[in-house]
Amino acid sequence: MPVLPVFSPAVITRLALANVVANGAIVVTGGVVRLTGSGLGCPTWPRCTEDSFVTTPEMAGHGLIEFGNRLLTFVLTAVAIAVLVAVWRSARRDLRPLAVLTFLGVPVQAAIGGVTVLTGLNPWTVAVHFLVSTVLVAVSTVLWLRSREPGVGQPLVRRPLALLTGGIAAVTAVVLVLGTIVTGSGPHSGDLDESGQPSGGRMGFDPETVSQLHADVVFLLVGLTVALLVALYATDAPGRVRRAARDLLVVQLLQGVIGFVQYFTHLPVVLVLLHMLGAVLITVATARLVWSVRGPATEQPLDAPATSVPATR
Repeated sequence: MPVLPVFSPAVITRLALANVVANGAIVVTGGVVRLTGSGLGCPTWPRCTEDSFVTTPEMAGHGLIEFGNRLLTFVLTAVAIAVLVAVWRSARRDLRPLAVLTFLGVPVQAAIGGVTVLTGLNPWTVAVHFLVSTVLVAVSTVLWLRSREPGVGQPLVRRPLALLTGGIAAVTAVVLVLGTIVTGSGPHSGDLDESGQPSGGRMGFDPETVSQLHADVVFLLVGLTVALLVALYATDAPGRVRRAARDLLVVQLLQGVIGFVQYFTHLPVVLVLLHMLGAVLITVATARLVWSVRGPATEQPLDAPATSVPATR
């Protein structure tokens, strides 16, 4: 039997980065499906029609858009398998749980997508479909970042700052959940009504109320990130943590600007799609912040006694 090669750290890192890109891309293409009302472009699952696994000319553009999104799942599957094999055939045992999670996420997402189609785009399953994707983006980001270092070391910041970082991650999750509720309550819920126009308000919430709640939590998130950044500079924290917090704040502010502009311009499709891309970038930046607070395996632990250096003659 042929022996599988042992993969180098550089190969694992490249594959892990491809995994991040693929998971982010499927979120954005899923946004295109929703914004064009193509959620039922393929009206059944796992086939595209009762008689065909692929789209037919009669299904026109909506069928092509939905089927294209389904095809991207195969690309994501291939990348996830490649990452899993490469990690397993390396010395990085610490990466195995993350690689397994990113791989298992693909069939889970496929099943959720199937349920979503078979239930006529139930808005709650649509929301779950998006949120699971963001979790996979976060996990694949941490996998990529960890693959660039020899292993996970000790905390680089004091416990209160580490807890604040965890709080920022938790509030980010709340923001993403509320964002799906805002979308499900607005005009871009995912399918078309009988007149061929987007069917809005499928979750039944008042769009203005949930939008305000979403904005309030975003203000909280930005405030926490500013507080963390100030504390990091005040305590002379390592550069990698300060850079991660700074970049996250920049992405949050840009995402906030897009959110406000799209709200006051009545949700144009292009801005809504940019907002979904921003959600992916915020997920990546938040995962990077969480990763940054622990150094690589070669780092000296926080508060560890300094190593004495023998005097030289």
